[in-house]
Amino acid sequence: MLTTNDIIEFCNTHNYDIKKTGNARWIDQKCTFDVTMAIADCILNFTENEPGKIFTTKDIWLCPYTVENIENIFKKPDVSSNAAKNEYDKFFQQPMELFAAAGILGKIKKGGRNFYHVLNRDLLEYISLREKNSLLFLQIYIEKTLKDSGIIDLFNDFFKEQNKDSYKNLKQGFSDFIINNTPINGETECNRIFIKVLNPLAYSKGLKGTEHGNLSKDNITYDMLMYNRYNFRDTYSDKPKQITRKEHDKNSGLKYSTEAYYKYLSNKAVNYLKKFNNQYRDGLSEHIDEYNSGDAAQIHHIFPKSEFPEISYCLENLIALTPTQHLNFAHPKNKTDETCKSYQKLLLLSKTDRIKENIENSEVETIYDFSEFLQVLKTGLNDERFLKISTNDFEQIKFLINQNYSKY
Repeated sequence: MLTTNDIIEFCNTHNYDIKKTGNARWIDQKCTFDVTMAIADCILNFTENEPGKIFTTKDIWLCPYTVENIENIFKKPDVSSNAAKNEYDKFFQQPMELFAAAGILGKIKKGGRNFYHVLNRDLLEYISLREKNSLLFLQIYIEKTLKDSGIIDLFNDFFKEQNKDSYKNLKQGFSDFIINNTPINGETECNRIFIKVLNPLAYSKGLKGTEHGNLSKDNITYDMLMYNRYNFRDTYSDKPKQITRKEHDKNSGLKYSTEAYYKYLSNKAVNYLKKFNNQYRDGLSEHIDEYNSGDAAQIHHIFPKSEFPEISYCLENLIALTPTQHLNFAHPKNKTDETCKSYQKLLLLSKTDRIKENIENSEVETIYDFSEFLQVLKTGLNDERFLKISTNDFEQIKFLINQNYSKY
């Protein structure tokens, strides 16, 4: 997987100066990290068997993979309906225009239509893998664009002194700059873009940003950056046990279907880990015992996705096992709705070793995130102590795992 330095180096090879490009669509309303992640994934799927394939916005939104996922996740209209065209134009084209402006996609205009092709598949794959990757790319790309355009000081001044006056100066300065250097000629449209520029940077600094057209009352939080404004993870965790997920989604006012979104993220992570394990570990099981011989053809959720959907898509919660390990031991007697706690402990210890190996091996792409692993353990074991562990202290992780399973 690419690193932060790789993303920075990529952006440094491009000049994103808006004064020179005149590009008003270098970022836009729909360019939240969750949407850009999903669109990157759809593009990769569409071009999987033909990496140099030329495509349009409509090609991506009508492909079966997109129809199966995007309609369900983001509650968009049926792609064949009359209501779909304008909505899908924005939803797909805005992130694709961002990718083109960044140099990830190439773009050619013919007869009023935009035709795209993939220029940097590695970066597109990085963005598509998980939300945090997409957010990190956006933060680096936005900051580089502001620096190249000579307006980063406007933002830095606001971050140094967060009050109504500094906010007003930043908002007006940004609007004036966009109107003077791009085809956009109205403040309303500038303000729609402004939130997508300011808030990812504010979040990365743990500071205030913009909300409802004003200085936010509190520091910007993760959920405020999503296409779905509500923090559906917290909302979902509070779901009454007597109602279904679908009923909860409908009544909560969420733009997402949480069930569909988690399923999508989980399936994507499972497929990715399977490919990684086949490529870099010769398809061997990640847990060594007397039943590990043969191909690790199955990917197991260490903490079940039915109980912990909020970590079901984390690579750190997935482990490649042989069918015997998976169906006879991880799930006793092939009962997939049950988990053997003593075997779960062993799998967590093995996964700790695999993550340690991956993080420390500079010759293999790093796919795991230590802090994400701590979050998985904290959630799955309901133990806040994991979040206090020092970076890469794998021995302390094992110590706490053993403590949590002392009765098994």
